[in-house]
Amino acid sequence: MPDHPAPTGAQPQPALSPSPAAPAWSDADLAASPHAHAAKADKVRAMFAAIAGSYDLNNRVHSFGRDQAWRRFAVRAAALKTGDRVLDVACGTGDLTRAFAQARPVAPQSVLGVDFTQAMLDVAERRRQDDLLRERDPQAAERIAYRLGDAMALQLPDASFNVVSIAFGLRNVNDPLVALREFHRVLAPGGRLIVLEFDRPRLPIIRQLNDFYTGWVMPRTASLIARDRSGAYRYLPKSVATFLTAEQIGESCRRVGFSDHRFHRLTFGVCICHIATKG
Repeated sequence: MPDHPAPTGAQPQPALSPSPAAPAWSDADLAASPHAHAAKADKVRAMFAAIAGSYDLNNRVHSFGRDQAWRRFAVRAAALKTGDRVLDVACGTGDLTRAFAQARPVAPQSVLGVDFTQAMLDVAERRRQDDLLRERDPQAAERIAYRLGDAMALQLPDASFNVVSIAFGLRNVNDPLVALREFHRVLAPGGRLIVLEFDRPRLPIIRQLNDFYTGWVMPRTASLIARDRSGAYRYLPKSVATFLTAEQIGESCRRVGFSDHRFHRLTFGVCICHIATKG
């Protein structure tokens, strides 16, 4: 197991999965911006606990497999160097964590995946153990460790990582600026921040098609696949439409001390990869 910094405080406790009779996100909750809801953190945790088992399948199906390509782009953008230590925040079931650990030609020394939903981490760890048992790149699996944690209060030492990543998780935290400040704190000088986040395409026709797909088709089909009553797939398009723009994310990065911010629009602007440096 890789040598990761030891935790320096109490870890958040996992929430129970929501009852089918009490969805995490109701129609009333989503009538306005979900980012302003007082109980957003609890609702997000309950939502992910409810969909953890089908999360990967829905990602593949509803992104038409592009989610894997976006993660590969993120790994390349990190420009890994020998000996790098990677922190993957809001790691979920570990897709990006594993992509970093399996990077070629240069692999990192270690990758720590942190998430605040235990059910997601349970899936990630089962996948890691399966890779070890089936000898699917066991060296990569041994580079990985997972830990329960909060993006806004990382129990990790200052300047202890060379790369910090977060894929489709920045809009799920209560205060993105606080999370970005934490990412800056745990990065060593010269460290790279990689953020993958959804956006709305700029081309009008693509934007309209994407809005119809994410706002009407995907919530129904994804909820059916997941047998989900938490409201997770109705929250997703609403949370994207009401979140920071790419330019606002860049400004937030600069406000907490990052430099050299740039971003790339992927798949017609459905996904954006942000890159910034701790100067």
